[in-house]
Amino acid sequence: MITSQMVKELREKTGAGIMDCKKALQEAGGDMEKAIDILKKKGIAKAEKKASRVTKEGIIGSYIHMGGKIGVLVEVNCETDFVARTDEFQQLVKDIAMQIAAMNPKYVSVEDVPEDVLEREKAIYREQALEAGKPEHVVEKIVEGKLKKFFEEVCLLEQPFIKDDSKKVKDLITEAIAKIGENIKVSRFVRFQVGVE
Repeated sequence: MITSQMVKELREKTGAGIMDCKKALQEAGGDMEKAIDILKKKGIAKAEKKASRVTKEGIIGSYIHMGGKIGVLVEVNCETDFVARTDEFQQLVKDIAMQIAAMNPKYVSVEDVPEDVLEREKAIYREQALEAGKPEHVVEKIVEGKLKKFFEEVCLLEQPFIKDDSKKVKDLITEAIAKIGENIKVSRFVRFQVGVE
């Protein structure tokens, strides 16, 4: 038996619509955790569908940290001005700006890493693996693993989210897309640090 209290609780936890919550609970046989997983999967699927939609609205968010020693400007886009003005969207932008201040990424996404930087990193990792006496067939796997770590350090979307490192920044954005119902994209950012070029 799915009660309205269960639906309300699931709705508060996920931000999903009433009917979606009811369906998820029915599908999960009343199991709250399973219902959350079902909604997450649906949300990710919905977010993927929205990923191709044009994002020409949005806001430029800022964050100043440590007594004015670090400052960030970030442009986050969405589809409509209405969404850009919502508290949820503005909170997301603030969280992203704080992430940039704390973690100092160099690029928005993996696709933004220049080819020459990528090739240089690969060459370094390959050289290290070979010098450590690793066999050729293992070297590629090592390079792949180290590249993944490199992306997690330098690409904003791949970084573990500072407020909850069980998810990446791109997961945070996917969740916001599912909740808000519009495509959301981080276009660009700049981070200033006093005394650092």
